[in-house]
Amino acid sequence: MDGSLAPAEDIAQDGPRRHVEGPGTPRVIVLGNEKGGTGKSTTAMHLIVGLMQAGHSVASIDVDARQGTLTRYLTNRQDFARRNSLRLLQPEHVAIKRSEAVDLDQIEAEEYGRFTETLERLARNASCIVIDTPGSDSYMSRIAHTCADTLITPLNDSLIDLDLLARIDGDTMKILGPSTYAEMVWEQRKRRAMAGGGPIDWIVMRNRLSQLGARNKQNMEAVLAKLAKRIGFRMAKGFGERVIFREMFLKGLTLLDLRDAQPEGALTMSRVAARQEVRSLVNAIGLDAPPE
Repeated sequence: MDGSLAPAEDIAQDGPRRHVEGPGTPRVIVLGNEKGGTGKSTTAMHLIVGLMQAGHSVASIDVDARQGTLTRYLTNRQDFARRNSLRLLQPEHVAIKRSEAVDLDQIEAEEYGRFTETLERLARNASCIVIDTPGSDSYMSRIAHTCADTLITPLNDSLIDLDLLARIDGDTMKILGPSTYAEMVWEQRKRRAMAGGGPIDWIVMRNRLSQLGARNKQNMEAVLAKLAKRIGFRMAKGFGERVIFREMFLKGLTLLDLRDAQPEGALTMSRVAARQEVRSLVNAIGLDAPPE
């Protein structure tokens, strides 16, 4: 983008679309940004379970094998199900390790081979593949972004996190230029187009939304609306700030599992609202959401 934000019409865009392909040509959904603590792995896990409950055959890839949050989440799920004699839906999952080679060309060749082999193998039986990427730039993360049919970028509702997408003047709230992550997405969109792939449907979801009409929230809404038009993404409501999301990690559960895994636990209004947030996100992608 050469330091300036491009108008949205320069980027081919799809709106929400229903998944009509079968196994062999899955919808690839990538969770990506270059900042930790925004809820990528939590979002990925809820999407995985939501899609499986809606009847989709789902596989998942963790290209952040060193941190491995999604992998640990799924391992916790498997262990909890075994200890409690539960039948919880599980995706076919692969964690891809980064190359330990020293030469850069060899590193990229090994990682490209590992990623493409894994993706091709999982595609044989899956209609959806969910990929979790690290909160930093890496070669394998870039490959994953290029393969994305849908890219979901979770963003905390904070002006600090807004720096992930663009540089903003703190006094005027004027957009000064794209961030390094927005530049990277732009480059992967170009690579995908040059390879004959379809457009990437980029969704930015605002997590930890406050219920208060604070100035920070109003500023976020105004700047994101301008950015959406200029760098070509669309907005989706994310997940509110709820302790329950963090509590369920150690059991490998999602809000969509509570009736089956914890039938004695009451579904509070907060939990009901959170379950609806998950359904809304699946619908925003253009896929069938899990049942009520």
